[in-house]
Amino acid sequence: MYSAFTPGSQQAGDSRQQRHEGGLPLSARATGETMAKSNWKNYSLIGTAEGASEMDTEAFEHRVEEEWFSCKLDRKTLKQLTKRSDAEPLRIFGLWLGLLVVSGVLGFLTWGTWWCVLPFAVYGVLYSAADHRAHELSHGTPFKTRWLNTAFFQLCSFMTLREAYFYRWSHSRHHTHTIIVGRDPEIGAPRPTDVLGPVLDIFFLKDGLTQISRITRNATGSLTENGQHFVPEMERGKVIWSSRLYLAIIVATIAACIAAHSILPAMFILLPRFYGGPLSQVFNFTQHAGLDEDVYDHRLNTRTVLLNPVFAFLYANMNYHIEHHMFPMVPFYALPKLHALIKDQCPAPYRGLFAAYCEIVPAIIRQRRDPTWFISRRLPGDGRPVYANSVTVAA
Repeated sequence: MYSAFTPGSQQAGDSRQQRHEGGLPLSARATGETMAKSNWKNYSLIGTAEGASEMDTEAFEHRVEEEWFSCKLDRKTLKQLTKRSDAEPLRIFGLWLGLLVVSGVLGFLTWGTWWCVLPFAVYGVLYSAADHRAHELSHGTPFKTRWLNTAFFQLCSFMTLREAYFYRWSHSRHHTHTIIVGRDPEIGAPRPTDVLGPVLDIFFLKDGLTQISRITRNATGSLTENGQHFVPEMERGKVIWSSRLYLAIIVATIAACIAAHSILPAMFILLPRFYGGPLSQVFNFTQHAGLDEDVYDHRLNTRTVLLNPVFAFLYANMNYHIEHHMFPMVPFYALPKLHALIKDQCPAPYRGLFAAYCEIVPAIIRQRRDPTWFISRRLPGDGRPVYANSVTVAA
């Protein structure tokens, strides 16, 4: 059976737990407003890429399970859940690409009329859904055949403007250090929360421009400062050459628009990630916003949200996000089964996006005033969180 292993001493974990009540450190409750006016935490990355882990190996799964709380799950059952297939993901990816082609053709045929709005809206939503597929493909888990994983990962990564090699190492760090301040490069809602950023990213404006800037910088042969913290030295050449390819396609698309005296080429490549981005941002922001930091328990810093079949399809089942983080080698199409097996050991899932945002919105508003506050999830039984040794709270 898999069970929890916690880093550091249990005594330290018990002490840290005793200092928390109602989502706020007891010692910080009286000083929350004061701390909100100062620097709560420094979210800049520290450390080097030493010890970085490939995400498509069993060793990566074992590392996450050893360093983080893991729900009890029979080893034989877990092995069955991690079994990969080609048929199931080909069916799902085939449907996605088929819908993308149909909506794109309808958009092309109706271009120049108001009738093109609906098919391009659908095309944009489907195109932006590549973000969630790239997320899952970075783990190498969907397909049994390795080259299929690689091919779809490269395609989806470009569609979402996240250079594949850079993103894979960034996301590996995100999984080994989920919402651990100073280590996780993918903290989407640092405190006090920048409200403008998530709003701009409804149309991928802030993150999109960041990604393009990063691709341009990496293409020059000089990795961004953040990248130097988690991309191993031997992998940096791949990042550089891949970034140059991305940049060449972006420039070629702009040149095609200029030559055609029309933005139509960009309506199929690049722009869909922006104009089709709202639903993807709504999905992504539910993952960790407002929850705890510096805690080695995904049940406390990650959300699972129950979605309707259409949304779950678009989101590639990433709504089962606690399950995805706890057992990252389980393919996305097996996450509903995993959820059913461990849900009694996890906080109750949110029943839809509305329920999630009814909690998220007030939380980030409060965190702007008091960054020490966070949403405290109720754990089943007597489960107690264990906090990272580096967690920063008021003395």
